[in-house]
Amino acid sequence: MSENKMSFRVTGMTCTTCSKIVERTLSKVEGVSYASVNLATESVFVSADESVTFEMLEAAVEKSGYKILKEAPSDIDDIKYREARKDLFFILLLGLPMSILMFMHMAMGIHYSWYGIMEIVVGGVAIFWGGRKTLRGAWIAIAHAHTNMDTLIAISAVASWVTAIMNYSGLDIPSFGTVGVMILMLHLTGRYIESHLRDRAAKQIKTLLKLQPREARVVFENETHMVPIEAVKPDTMIQVNPGERIPLDGIVIEGLSGVDESLLTGESQPVAKDKGSDVTGGAMNLSGVLLIQTTKVGEDTFLSKMLDLVREAQGSKVPLQDLADRITLVFVPAVISLASLSAVFWFFFFDRLSAYVTPIASYLPWPTAFYSPVSAAAYSFVATLVIACPCALGLATPIALVASTGEASKHGLLIRNAEAIQTLHEVDYAILDKTGTLTAGEPEVLEWELEENATPFVFTLESNSGHPAAKAVVRILGTHESNKPDTVKEIPGEGVLGKWGEDEWFVGRPLNRSKWTARSALARTIVEVRKNDIPIGFFAISDQIREDSKEAVSALDRLGITTMMATGDGMEAALEIGEQAGIEDIRWEVHPEDKLSIVRELQSKGKKVLMAGDGINDAAALKGAHVGVAMGGGMDLAVDSADIVILKGGISKIVSAVKISDKTWQVIRQNLFGAFFYNIIAIPLAMLGLLHPLVAEVAMAASSITVILNSLRILGSADE
Repeated sequence: MSENKMSFRVTGMTCTTCSKIVERTLSKVEGVSYASVNLATESVFVSADESVTFEMLEAAVEKSGYKILKEAPSDIDDIKYREARKDLFFILLLGLPMSILMFMHMAMGIHYSWYGIMEIVVGGVAIFWGGRKTLRGAWIAIAHAHTNMDTLIAISAVASWVTAIMNYSGLDIPSFGTVGVMILMLHLTGRYIESHLRDRAAKQIKTLLKLQPREARVVFENETHMVPIEAVKPDTMIQVNPGERIPLDGIVIEGLSGVDESLLTGESQPVAKDKGSDVTGGAMNLSGVLLIQTTKVGEDTFLSKMLDLVREAQGSKVPLQDLADRITLVFVPAVISLASLSAVFWFFFFDRLSAYVTPIASYLPWPTAFYSPVSAAAYSFVATLVIACPCALGLATPIALVASTGEASKHGLLIRNAEAIQTLHEVDYAILDKTGTLTAGEPEVLEWELEENATPFVFTLESNSGHPAAKAVVRILGTHESNKPDTVKEIPGEGVLGKWGEDEWFVGRPLNRSKWTARSALARTIVEVRKNDIPIGFFAISDQIREDSKEAVSALDRLGITTMMATGDGMEAALEIGEQAGIEDIRWEVHPEDKLSIVRELQSKGKKVLMAGDGINDAAALKGAHVGVAMGGGMDLAVDSADIVILKGGISKIVSAVKISDKTWQVIRQNLFGAFFYNIIAIPLAMLGLLHPLVAEVAMAASSITVILNSLRILGSADE
């Protein structure tokens, strides 16, 4: 049964606990093999068999208390951002004056008689109206027998507000009504920042969606007709005028123009396109009129595939996040239990505890409430709830990943699998394919010998191959009438085999290279033609090294990564390119299974291995390596097998990816350490009654904002 991959949005999640519950719920659906939820982008990625429908997933998610969106509005992130801004403005309008009055009372001793009733009335409006979404989220969680971040925030805010009522009624309990408002005020500030970052992250998909025109100018009987791109078929002639975006992938049949591919690839300079050039849908035609024959339409286009990969990547997360998920899943009920336990201990053992704690409290710059069992119990209960809000812990990894994928996208890199971010900085070896990876992937035939009657057979076979060398052969042979074979099969790493009646034709790896290299001094890569296993011709092909390959190899070496070239080409071609790139470990005539064996051999020695390639013959090694990097112009199978896709350019992009990984890993570790350290220190102090709820709230908010600001340091890391 084939694998079915689905990506969608889930709304209503407010913390890591929520995302973990959704993930666990989806994983329990029969037929689902993998489910991953990214809180930062509210995106979900599910891999399941064909028996699993969207309706089944929708029912499971809604049963757990959340809402699933198969097709969210294109501006949903912008809508959420504006809603968060409006909610924040409302609660700031009420909360700031209350906070100023509270600080005047605490710091300057100024107190107004009507302040108590203000805490009750204005505080109630702020908490129950301004924080209604948080209260609703808490109720949904409790109604479905679990807790989340909203649960902790809601209980903290309401408990604080209740102390204001109790204090106004004359009970010996300090009033924390304004603190309850501040809890929600700072919580909504954090939500506003999160929604802003989420909206920025969504810009990547929005930009890609806007790149593709909705219509194409189809050329039919010397006339042009505007046709919806959904109705355009492969091999259709379309015309693209200057200043227009190219609607679909294709080949230039006529015309000369500069094309801006920067929004797709990150390359700033326009690329010259003329007859025979490949063009990508979404790129901007700058100067001349281009007549293009479409090659891929619909979901097969480069842009559509990249959109799918982006959505898949946004639903994934690094393994390190699982640790934070497991902790936060039990964190909220544990904190509520600890807060309740501290209140009970203070109420029943007030005299004994205050004898130990009061001397310490005398050194603190803020007031405590050790004058009665009830006041001490309320004080420690509220402070423990407030200080323990695990916003920083929940944001530590997702926000860093959002920043890193955005930085990668800016440099023409698409990270399909977030695990690659965690692994890249640990890589010891980089195994590099030659053709299309170290070289430009646009080989040219230098010399060739072939019987004239063999030309149609060779042309047909090579037309069925996506290998760059095959494309070079097709170009040199020109146009020939297709001679349809009885069977045709591409053998990865070998060539193309076809049968016409009793005759078997093969074009690809030579049986004996020396037979042809002796006849061609220029020969680098040899493609042999055989009829019934008898060699009858050859093509001598050369491919130029990419401009950035040598510097990239040097940069990888400086980063402590050993490079190796593994190619199916012969010794002469391999040594020439390897030496130009500065690679010492060069392997030639390597079959696809041999590439995977090299990867496994290094892994067995405890090495972390990166594999970079662009062809079908690289797919197994890309999948088997710790990190697989595919060239965006390569075969679909290679792209599907990779963790990272280089949209345009050479292996210098790998250097950028490693730098981004280094910075991301550094930031995630700092974020998690800070979040854990903060809670380990603060919770015991709050339970002892040594941390004022106001100070606790400010510290909680500061930790979340610190995590967000620290994550933004990832931006620009690829240029360091």
